[in-house]
Amino acid sequence: MSDAGTQGTPRTPDAPGTVTVVPLTGIPEVTEGTDLADAVDAGLRASDVTLVDGDVLVVSSKVASKSLGLVVDDAVDKDALVLRESSAVVAERATADGRVTRVVRATAGPVMAAAGIDGSNTGARGGWLLLPHDPDAVCERLHAELVRRHGVRLGVVLSDTSARPWRVGHSDFALGAHGLHVVDDLRGGVDADGRPLAVTTRAVADEIASAADLAKGKASAVPVAVVRGLATLVLEDDATGTTDTGTDAATRHPRGRDLVRTGPYDWFGMGRAESVRAALGVAPGSAASLEVGVAPAEPGDDGALSRAVRVAMRGCDEVTADVGAGQVTLGAPSPYELGRFVARLEVALWGEWLEGEVSAPSADGVSVGVTLSRR
Repeated sequence: MSDAGTQGTPRTPDAPGTVTVVPLTGIPEVTEGTDLADAVDAGLRASDVTLVDGDVLVVSSKVASKSLGLVVDDAVDKDALVLRESSAVVAERATADGRVTRVVRATAGPVMAAAGIDGSNTGARGGWLLLPHDPDAVCERLHAELVRRHGVRLGVVLSDTSARPWRVGHSDFALGAHGLHVVDDLRGGVDADGRPLAVTTRAVADEIASAADLAKGKASAVPVAVVRGLATLVLEDDATGTTDTGTDAATRHPRGRDLVRTGPYDWFGMGRAESVRAALGVAPGSAASLEVGVAPAEPGDDGALSRAVRVAMRGCDEVTADVGAGQVTLGAPSPYELGRFVARLEVALWGEWLEGEVSAPSADGVSVGVTLSRR
């Protein structure tokens, strides 16, 4: 992960302090072409709130997408739309209605289900709402205009909602950010007992987004909140609201994108089953994946063996597979091809939570049986 936003002298964690979150009510319906700064100001007036130095403004990504006109007719196939708005597929599962749910690396930056495409709270027009491809740029423009209008030091966070790996439920996170540190690097400092902090880096922009969501709610049509009490995280800006836009991670402005682990820092770039299938030539999100079949979202299906066999057969010439109850008989034109086929099947089975016990081959070395069990 980039170190942008984490530079500076390591320090001791802040003492406990009061943080308040104020939802801005009275914001009119945002449509394509709406000026977000005007919408925020309307909410400030309606809520009788005045921005002060060190405030952080948290804005729902939905209103940003609406203002940018990022709405697609709901007649458009959502599965195809998800692939279009993605740079990579991480995991995929088939649903009971015949669709495929995919966790992807969205063009907007984060890894999330369905590329963040949403059909809720889209207004009278309806349709699918897409995420802006550069959420940080959206924050930067809004930040500059609000600083120009109000003349105070501000942070802006563009929030969105996502599930969390290994955790049940959804929470808000910082899709984009400008004007504040997105992480608080405590490495090299000490804890309350004087022990050194070696790994603690707080994702403060995500924490701010989650806190704001508690006040905004999901169904109350309140898209903006002011978070107050975190002025130490808000950066200094010049009178025009512009900040350093250099490309060097040590000097340029912190971004929401800096919170996304990529490349060699991403230990979970692909799901368990998808890693196995991709290694065997069946990448997630591809036509080949649909041809061999996608595992269902709910466990316990009876198609795991057939999927594994179809995956194993891809790239093997003139092989055969006779699938029975709990076993499969493999055939190939030569012992070499048979051995290759068996090896591929053993790997494919593992991706389906299965394992196979291979019997002795036939006398001519071109046929063998494999007995299946759950691992």
